Amino acid sequence: MTPWDQRLARIVVGRLADAPMSANDLTALSLMVALCGAALIATAEPWLVDWGAGLFVAGRFLDHFDGEFARATGSTSRFGYYFDYVSGGASYAALFAALGIAMHGPLGVWAVALGLLAAAGALVSVGLNLGIDAAQADGSSVGYPAFGGFELEDGVYLLAPVTWLGWLPQFFVLAGVGAAVYTVWSMSQLRRARAAA
Repeated sequence: MTPWDQRLARIVVGRLADAPMSANDLTALSLMVALCGAALIATAEPWLVDWGAGLFVAGRFLDHFDGEFARATGSTSRFGYYFDYVSGGASYAALFAALGIAMHGPLGVWAVALGLLAAAGALVSVGLNLGIDAAQADGSSVGYPAFGGFELEDGVYLLAPVTWLGWLPQFFVLAGVGAAVYTVWSMSQLRRARAAA
């Protein structure tokens, strides 16, 4: 089942297919928006953290536009494939590092450690997922755990409302631990994919 956010992106992209831009432009835009959001979160200034959470979520949603745009315009490329993966990993790494900095006050030094661990996990997962894709005999991309049209990574959309409701420390701890678990899961998926190949 195609994820709901990807379906929505496909509808929007259908209206942008003639726009004077490339899929890689959309990837760069999504990365810049997400990084700006992470930078605002890192300030730990409450009103800037609120804006940063909204911006980061918008950037991650925009990340679905590049692939849909490339397919709609027949402009898929190997560079775009790698750029999209690296952009996603860099976005999540920046978010976790920013959350670690922002949560230093309420959670202490452990927040910085968890933020750095989760950021490293996000970057390592990029390499693992690229390895999984390379091992797929049918040329398919890595699939995220999904249920009912929602993928595991869609949990990032909760970042904005939980921030606005004051639950960011709890979300950070759960997401940070989740990032480490996801990295371990990706390692097991890579082993399976290589064994199957």
